[in-house]
Amino acid sequence: MDEIKSRRNPLAQHFRRLGADSGYREQCGEFICDGLKLLEEAAACGAEITTAFAVSPLPVPLPAGARVFGVHKTLLDYISPLKSAQDTIFSCRKPPQGGFSDLQGSYVLLDGIQDPGNLGTIVRTAHAFGMQGVILTGNCADPYNPRAVRATMGAIFKQSIFTADISHLAAMKTEGLRFIGTSSGAQSGRGLNGLKPAGSGARGVAICIGSEGNGLSREVTELCDDVVSIPMAEGCESLNAAVAAAILMWELRKCHH
Repeated sequence: MDEIKSRRNPLAQHFRRLGADSGYREQCGEFICDGLKLLEEAAACGAEITTAFAVSPLPVPLPAGARVFGVHKTLLDYISPLKSAQDTIFSCRKPPQGGFSDLQGSYVLLDGIQDPGNLGTIVRTAHAFGMQGVILTGNCADPYNPRAVRATMGAIFKQSIFTADISHLAAMKTEGLRFIGTSSGAQSGRGLNGLKPAGSGARGVAICIGSEGNGLSREVTELCDDVVSIPMAEGCESLNAAVAAAILMWELRKCHH
């Protein structure tokens, strides 16, 4: 395989920007991942792998058209945006976002979740619980941020992810999607009873998770058909957003299966 030695190499600089700049990722339609495990997942899921940098020859066969370059570990550490870079880093094309029709099943809506690690963990958990999609609204972190991608542990290649503004969400509600808000107060909401299936007219359900600092936005709260809370010990104000999302997805799965 060909070798890249200079930090000034255009591909090395391209990867640096992909790792650091969400606007550049959007412009290029690419994102980067690190590690052999993620590379195996990407190849197995049919992701469009474009370029890979590796310290040693790759044991994973890549799809036709993917370019592979050898690099020294010091250069890989420079290219990677992560503090603990592994020995392989690669780029993939972003999958196209699907439409918002046929909104049946279960979704998790993230409103202003800004920590990439939390967001990636929720994507991973959503895949584990068979959610039909993860909907992002408000000022959410980029799901293709390298920290988020790493936290998904490969679910980024398997789980549908949508970005929606409030007008999209209102249209989803009109089409029959039921929105369930969440409250951090153990005495507010209806415990977890509101997760039970609704009556006729609801085609699907979305659990709405707000940021740890601000909770759900007013706009999303106004769309909610119900509000639930997770009972907690007295004196505990809230849970980590990813932990709360996991509990609610588990409860939703029990109620709807």
